[in-house]
Amino acid sequence: MSLAASLLQGDVRALAKAISLAEDRDPEATQIVTELQPQTGRAHLVGITGAPGSGKSSLVDLLLQVIRQRGKTVGVVAVDPSSPFTGGAVLGDRIRMQRHTLDKGVFIRSMGARGHLGGLAAATREVIHLLDAYGRDVIIVETVGVGQSELEIGTVCDTTVLVLVPESGDAVQSIKAGIMEIADIFVINKADLGGAEKTRRLIQDAMALGPAPAWAPPILLTAAIKDQGGVELWQAIERHWEYLSQGGGLQDRRLQRLKQEVLALVAEQARDDARQQLEGDTPVARRLRQNPNGTLNPYALAAELMGRAR
Repeated sequence: MSLAASLLQGDVRALAKAISLAEDRDPEATQIVTELQPQTGRAHLVGITGAPGSGKSSLVDLLLQVIRQRGKTVGVVAVDPSSPFTGGAVLGDRIRMQRHTLDKGVFIRSMGARGHLGGLAAATREVIHLLDAYGRDVIIVETVGVGQSELEIGTVCDTTVLVLVPESGDAVQSIKAGIMEIADIFVINKADLGGAEKTRRLIQDAMALGPAPAWAPPILLTAAIKDQGGVELWQAIERHWEYLSQGGGLQDRRLQRLKQEVLALVAEQARDDARQQLEGDTPVARRLRQNPNGTLNPYALAAELMGRAR
C-alpha cells in the first residue's frame, strides 16, 4: 500500500513519514501531496501569530482543549526557530502542549523555520495539505515569533489570530505595520497582568482611522496560562468561519491562497535551478569564477539564467 493510501486510512505513521519527506524537500512528498489533493479543502485553517513571548503556544494549548471538548479533531503545525547545529525545531518538544500528546484526536508537529522568512517553514503548505487529507477538522498553524513584515500566515490560513500582550509596545508596533491588516481576530493575551484595556483602546483607535471593514475584527482578552478566554476565542473563530462561508469570502481567500502557493513553488524551483547553474560547470558559473572582483552585471546574468537574455 502506498504512503498516500495509508495516510487516507488514518495511519498516523504514514502521516508523520509524509511530513518528514515534505520537510526534507524530497520529490516523493510532491507526488504524495499531488495524489492527496482531491481529498483536501475541508479543514478550517487557523493561523496564530504574534511577537515572541506573547504566549502563542499557551493559547494554542488552550484552544486545543476547547476544540476537543466540541468533538472536533485538530492538527497543529508549530513553526519554531531552527537549531544552528541540526536545523531542527529548537522548541520541538512543545512543552506547553504536552497534555494533549496522548489524545488521538490531536496531532502536533513542530517544524524548524530553517531560514525561511515570513514566520513559517518552507514545507508549511505541504504539511497543511497532508493534515487536511488525513481528515483533521481544524488545522492550527502557529508561526515563529514574528515582526512587522512577516505576513505570510495571512496567505496560508482562513482565519488569522494576532496575539499581543498588554502595554508591551508590540501593539503599537503592530498597528504601525501591515501585520494589523491580516488580523481577523485580535487577542490580548496575559490580560491578567493589567493594562489590557488600554491596549484594546489603542487597537480600536487605530482601526477607526481606516475604512470600515466588512468584517470587524473582534478584540478579545485572554489569560491562556490560567485557561481563561479560550471559549470566547473559539466562538469568534467559528463566527469568522461562518462569515467567510456565507458571503463567498472563503472561496476568494482560497483562490488567493492557491495563487500564492503556485508563486512560492515557482520561486523555489527557479531559485534551485539558478543555484545549480551558478555552482555547476556552466558558462555563467565559469564567467563568475573568472571575475572575482564582481564587475559582471548581475541583472544580465539573472536574465540569462531565466532564458530572457537579449
